[in-house]
Amino acid sequence: MSLCLRRFAGLLCLSLAWAAQALAQPVSYSRDVQPILRDKCVACHACYDAPCQLNLGSGEGLLRGASQQAVYNGGRLQAQQPTRLYLDAQGEAAWRRRGFHSVLQAQDGQAALLQRMLELGREHQWADNARLPDDLDIAINRDNQCPTPSDFKRFARHNPYAGMPFAVSGLDEAEYATLQRWLAQGAPVDEQPLQPTAQEQAQLAEWEAFLNAPGARQGLVSRWLYEHLFLAHLYFQQGEDRHFFQLVRSRTPSGQPIDPIATRRPNDDPGTQFYYRLWPIQGVIVHKTHITYALSPGKLQRVRELFFAEDWPLQAVPGYGAQHRANPFETFQAIPAQARYQFMLDDAEYFVRTFIRGPVCRGQIATDVIRDHFWALFQAPQRDLYITDASYRQAVTPLLAMPGQFDDIADLPGLWSAYKNKRNAYEDARRAAYADAPAPSWSQLWMGNDNALLSIFRQHDSASVRKGLVGAVPQTLWLLDYPLFERTYYQLVVNFDVFGNVSHQAQTRLYFDLIRNGAELNFLRLMPAAARQAYLDDWYQNSGKLKMWLDYSAADLRTPTALHLPGSDPRQAFAEALLERAGTLNARPDPINRCRGAYCHRPGLPAALADAEQALSRLAARPAAGLKVIEQLPEATLLRIDLGQGQREIYSLLRNRAHSNVAFMMGESLRYQPGLDTLTLYPGVLSSYPNFLFNVPLAEVPAFVEAMQQARDAQAFGELVARWGIRRTHPQFWRYFHDLADYIDEHEPREYGVLDMNRYQNL
Repeated sequence: MSLCLRRFAGLLCLSLAWAAQALAQPVSYSRDVQPILRDKCVACHACYDAPCQLNLGSGEGLLRGASQQAVYNGGRLQAQQPTRLYLDAQGEAAWRRRGFHSVLQAQDGQAALLQRMLELGREHQWADNARLPDDLDIAINRDNQCPTPSDFKRFARHNPYAGMPFAVSGLDEAEYATLQRWLAQGAPVDEQPLQPTAQEQAQLAEWEAFLNAPGARQGLVSRWLYEHLFLAHLYFQQGEDRHFFQLVRSRTPSGQPIDPIATRRPNDDPGTQFYYRLWPIQGVIVHKTHITYALSPGKLQRVRELFFAEDWPLQAVPGYGAQHRANPFETFQAIPAQARYQFMLDDAEYFVRTFIRGPVCRGQIATDVIRDHFWALFQAPQRDLYITDASYRQAVTPLLAMPGQFDDIADLPGLWSAYKNKRNAYEDARRAAYADAPAPSWSQLWMGNDNALLSIFRQHDSASVRKGLVGAVPQTLWLLDYPLFERTYYQLVVNFDVFGNVSHQAQTRLYFDLIRNGAELNFLRLMPAAARQAYLDDWYQNSGKLKMWLDYSAADLRTPTALHLPGSDPRQAFAEALLERAGTLNARPDPINRCRGAYCHRPGLPAALADAEQALSRLAARPAAGLKVIEQLPEATLLRIDLGQGQREIYSLLRNRAHSNVAFMMGESLRYQPGLDTLTLYPGVLSSYPNFLFNVPLAEVPAFVEAMQQARDAQAFGELVARWGIRRTHPQFWRYFHDLADYIDEHEPREYGVLDMNRYQNL
């Protein structure tokens, strides 16, 4: 044998030995399996909308398994038992008692359910970047069969394309082999719990000591803070980028393992002595539930200054119960209203995110009450009568109670009527009080930090919030004072129960309609009195006029404003003046959607990218009547511009659907005005739920824009998708999809989380 052949044979034997050793080595969940699940499964299997409640973001979720009971059920007559991971049960046996079945255990001589689903997925390979069959239902509201191990054969026979990963490019050979070996080894789960660093532990201890300090006043403030931060992913100054914590009530004090108290709502009676604790969040962070809030020594000092600088009296410690849940203004009335409002204003983006992006992963029950694009502003505390006028505050506080505490379906009409009447009585009292107050001026608006100006975008059953004024001047703006801000938070976050029945959900939706109306009426008072009726008629067209007559308090169409807004369109004049006054508070200047001259791109870009943005601006803020491709686009399209050499820029292309009004719970599509739909095109990832992704080389951007302008029907749009689209079947789908989250990681690392692909469409 020649020297070369002997060396080759030796290397081959060594390679085979290494391979045999690797195959013999036990597969580690934390090292080998969890990264595969994160990259190929978590994009669908996370949060409450995980198909069959199979949450694959953590070992606990994997061991819990699957359930045939859906969380999202808008028609259920009885409230459902909560099934919140880590909270409502701990350990595999406890979840079995709650009806979850294993996906890891082999049963009756059959392989584990997870293995069988993976094998079913490999039986049907999709052609590269081809459309999926039209009869394959991939919609978010599809009927998930959720087979148990015993009925899997029947399921597979009737659903041959339902294997995992579902309707998307699957696992590569190495990933599949790793999972097969792990399952063959009995699928051991060696999850490594997140542990705080020494620096995080020191800050954690300081916050827990503050929240659990003795005294009635401290107890009431801590309770208010808990109810406002329970949903947050908390992080510490100079902490690790991927370390987040949750504020919980525990039976055990600091220094001992946390024993969480599971109540349906955060303002339910805990039923025992408890301590506020900061609990490390385990598992994969997903963007749709990742609502961050920063803790630091400076923030703790700010809290002390806000809540304890004034020596306010506390007559009695309030209890828990339906009345205290319904009216937090009464429950926490001892705490100065100025402190409560200012705490929320300091981090207004967080609070708006909690009710726009949370607390659930699918929110059309709430989102169909808002426009697809609007801006939110806040009333300055010194101009808020609820803050400054004690007699007014005392008079209106009883009127601020909110529905949803009682869910008897037979009582729904009476409950709704009673709370609607209270709200309208409050609006009448507010209108009268502000008519006697100084006329609205620019001092009416809070401009304390860059949370003062927010942009909200709705994408059907989800929505997103960003600091700054993004997009063209919207049809409506909201002006939130403290009573509106707090009620919105309590109604949609603290008091909303995703497991509640149809009565509870209907009450939530109906009252949010009143909140939106109140925010619009607050803004309307900034406009000249003579212009208000025309704006109101525009916001509430057709059937909206009936809703105004049936359910809403009368608008103030007479009290003058001190704002001098020239021209025939005072709303546009207001927006232009606001943009000029905002200065550095407008965190996201937008020359693409609000181009005022020859240059419709961000300043300081490389010439080629500036030219690309200039071309892309031709798609922004144009009505669908003149840009027909809008009718073909989904709600949230992501556009990846490939700059070459591993570089890229990401843009969100959001479809803003126009409505004659958004005042009714049902029949939304009947109120669409498709010819008035527009697109907002902005750098960054502005949605947790991409509906589609285009990948366009930089040099081809002008051709892409031209094709978009010329795509007047489905056939032309299909050709555009075939050239630049990344379909679910694209061989590199996952690389492109996760690159969107990588972009977030590069620009806002604290906001990083795996994006959701349940709404990725079959274009």
